[in-house]
Amino acid sequence: MRQQRKRLVGVVTSDKMDKTVVVAVTTTKRHRLYGKVIRRVKKYKAHDEQNDCKMGDRVQIIESKPISRHKRWAVVSIVEQAH
Repeated sequence: MRQQRKRLVGVVTSDKMDKTVVVAVTTTKRHRLYGKVIRRVKKYKAHDEQNDCKMGDRVQIIESKPISRHKRWAVVSIVEQAH
């Protein structure tokens, strides 16, 4: 079951909450009629147990059981640290 969970990579846009970060995940999709590449950004609240993530970090998040009303994702690792 653990291998079937979705994994996403995004950028931390907010770390003001305790043990929670907001991660913006960008996906690109081609318009089906016109063929133009459309970029979409969706924000996820993710659980960060150690409060390690800072704004601008690129992180990998994974699906998890519901932690609170809006949190359904957890931070797995920091892929790239912000400068």
